[in-house]
Amino acid sequence: MLFDDTYKTIEKPVESIFRDRGSKFLGYAYPINSENDIKAIVAQLKAEHPKANHHCWAMRLSVDRSVFRVNDDGEPSGTAGRPILNTLLSHDLTNIVVVVVRYFGGTLLGVPGLINAYKTTAEEAVGQAVIIHKTVNDVYTIAFDYLQMNDVMRIIKDDNLTILNQQFDNDCSIQVSIRKTQVEQTLTKLGKINGVAVKYNHSL
Repeated sequence: MLFDDTYKTIEKPVESIFRDRGSKFLGYAYPINSENDIKAIVAQLKAEHPKANHHCWAMRLSVDRSVFRVNDDGEPSGTAGRPILNTLLSHDLTNIVVVVVRYFGGTLLGVPGLINAYKTTAEEAVGQAVIIHKTVNDVYTIAFDYLQMNDVMRIIKDDNLTILNQQFDNDCSIQVSIRKTQVEQTLTKLGKINGVAVKYNHSL
């Protein structure tokens, strides 16, 4: 199997609302890049909804979609985080967190009712979102002498690389983002230019 270097996520944060027998469920979906993003998002929602009974969530991260976590935040185990996660799985989304904030309305919904409420709220949030396809890119810094500028820029243009950063003095450097499946081909070309040094920075 070829390494799949595309993944689906959402373009920007979206919200949804679902009501059942007096309980109110507010859904919030956010695109994220790391687990650190989740703490800030949950903290912000707890500050916005201090009287809510539960802030349950599920997230998926990484291109191979292997990293996931769920949090039932006091709801019966498996009734909140897991149904939210199942929504992310069924839509094949990653680099996303969905938080559902619940205000309890006085009537117990029972396990099936809770599963349905959290699933529906997550589905509606994802339904509002613009789904985008992204590619996995590696970021490299190319360092070169001013005289090599034309050769380097030609490769950047030919290979359609995104320039993230550049500085041109006597020594020049350009930081570019290269699609993972294309890295080898681009580095081979750059390697043929005398005096060019390429350094790997990180993945996007």
